[in-house]
Amino acid sequence: MRDFHLPGRSPVFATNGMAATSHPLGSSVAIDTLKAGGNAMDAAIAGAVVLGLCEPQMAGIGGDLFALFSPAGSDEVHALNGSGRAPAALNADALRASGDPKIDAASPHSVTIPGAVDAMCRLSADWGLLGLDRLLAPAINYAETGVPVAPRVAFDWAGSVGNLQGAARGYFLSKGAAPAPGQVFRAPGQAKVLRRIASEGRAGFYESDVTEDMLAALESAGGAHSLEDFAATEATAGTPLVGKYKTAEVLEHAPNGQGATALLILNILAHFDLAAMDPYGPDRAHIEAEASKLAYAKRDAIIADPAFTTRLSEFTDADVAAALATRIDPARASVGQPRPIEATHSDTIYITVVDRDRMAVSLIYSIFRSFGSGIASPKYGILLHNRGSGFTLTKGHANEAGPGKRPMHTIIPGMVRRGGHVSMPFGVMGGQYQAAGHARLITNIEDFGMDPQTAIDGPRAFAYAGALRIERGYSGATCARLAEIGHKLVVPELPIGGAQVIVIHRDTGTLEGASDPRKDGCALGY
Repeated sequence: MRDFHLPGRSPVFATNGMAATSHPLGSSVAIDTLKAGGNAMDAAIAGAVVLGLCEPQMAGIGGDLFALFSPAGSDEVHALNGSGRAPAALNADALRASGDPKIDAASPHSVTIPGAVDAMCRLSADWGLLGLDRLLAPAINYAETGVPVAPRVAFDWAGSVGNLQGAARGYFLSKGAAPAPGQVFRAPGQAKVLRRIASEGRAGFYESDVTEDMLAALESAGGAHSLEDFAATEATAGTPLVGKYKTAEVLEHAPNGQGATALLILNILAHFDLAAMDPYGPDRAHIEAEASKLAYAKRDAIIADPAFTTRLSEFTDADVAAALATRIDPARASVGQPRPIEATHSDTIYITVVDRDRMAVSLIYSIFRSFGSGIASPKYGILLHNRGSGFTLTKGHANEAGPGKRPMHTIIPGMVRRGGHVSMPFGVMGGQYQAAGHARLITNIEDFGMDPQTAIDGPRAFAYAGALRIERGYSGATCARLAEIGHKLVVPELPIGGAQVIVIHRDTGTLEGASDPRKDGCALGY
């Protein structure tokens, strides 16, 4: 239990339903959807689309989506991959000839076809109760009447103004500046698009003048996209990856997401007695950093489009984890390896919902870099993501950019089962951090017995691209020791990531929700 003398927030408890998001309006819309007779899938879709308006630098209909979900009355977990593919005319040789070793995050070549809308349409049709017209109504209303900009959103927005280009500057800036906290943001063009999707389904986005509007923006910037690329977009169902850490059976989305990396980190950490360490001390931070370096090196070498990902079993192989664990020196930091994917700030929304019948949804939705590619369609103002910058241009690499391929993705929804029962949908935001963040959240709960809110609140560190990024919540003594053993410490401008969790307490019949104070959001129940 937290010290009530100190700043913080309590977990939220309810019985009928729970939603946890990074913005209060998203949580509110999700709960309203449950109260209106929708199930957890309906609520997650309705809340997610609203979050794309509340946090347009994080997510939107021009982005991608991944989901894990468990139907009511079942402990089986399903996966849906709503990430888009590179256009059929993408040519890695031509991109290499330009001399750039990677795909520019602001280039039209970084724009893979947005997959989120197709995924939402499929999830609604297959697993929802209310229909898209009802689910999109709150977002249409907010797009037309406006959303007051929240403090953390305003902070992120102001720091990302330079990412916006062309028509996007007119849609997302006011007189060339980011909105201040409390200023109302409207997106009437997106309201029109959402109405089309509500009435026509996916065709309203992928086979209409909306498609032509997105193509106009991409073609004018030099992109290779076509109407056929958009029409062919299709979310794909899959089977989650499963790992075990102490009492938790951890389920992660399979590639092209990086969920396997979280399982490998946990498998490595299982060889160390974390529970005997200070949860916020240097020993734990060091061991986690070293485990992450090893797991991320393997991720960068292996994870790619599912059709190109081989050696996936290495992420869950106990012998592989044991061998990697022996490479960790408890008293000395290793030198980080160069990485083909740079550590850039990335933006994501995550929503989790559990309903009265205990359907559980874990959904993550993103445009990658803050404001994605910065390219918006001229007529409707649809901001296009830049997930293609997650490709490498290294010839022959599994994640090499190529026609029709999905890039390696950072966004990963999570789920936990205990005793065979789904017990905790969860997600951690923060771009590259997410796999390490999943592992830290699980070990906070499993090794240190933290409740979900405490597990989220604690300070974070993340070893990536040659530095240990460390939040100000760590003590001076911890930082000094980490530096002494060889870590290059960097205090990032922004806190590391964000998170939401819902715990299903089957013994009491209650739901416990937690939401990250690093964001503007909250958990709500009824």
